[in-house]
Amino acid sequence: MRKNRKRGFTLIELMTVVIIVGILASVAVPLYRGQVKRAMAAEGVALVGSVRTAERVYYAEHGEYLPVENGGGSNDPLGIDTTGNKYFKTYSVTAIGNTFKATTTATIEGYGTISVSIDQDGKLEYSGI
Repeated sequence: MRKNRKRGFTLIELMTVVIIVGILASVAVPLYRGQVKRAMAAEGVALVGSVRTAERVYYAEHGEYLPVENGGGSNDPLGIDTTGNKYFKTYSVTAIGNTFKATTTATIEGYGTISVSIDQDGKLEYSGI
């Protein structure tokens, strides 16, 4: 004779799985958000890298760095077009003597403000990451 066999999971087994998945999600979500923020900042790094290159070319031609208050777009004094950028659209350059510092900042909904700076030696600085 065959006895009735119970098939399936008990409530305790299901609750254990739900708790484990919840713990894994609570650890994974902040890590994911941090990686997304770093990926967004990569666009800013590319922009200030282009600004650094353009400033070095300008310095080679004119013997000084060009200060820029609101660079980017089609009328950029260094010729850098930022219309294809999603987050970092403008930049500024502070030039004093033989040194300069280029900075770009983006305020991204849900992630806050991210700022990326570079100097004439290529030293990068981040804030908001």
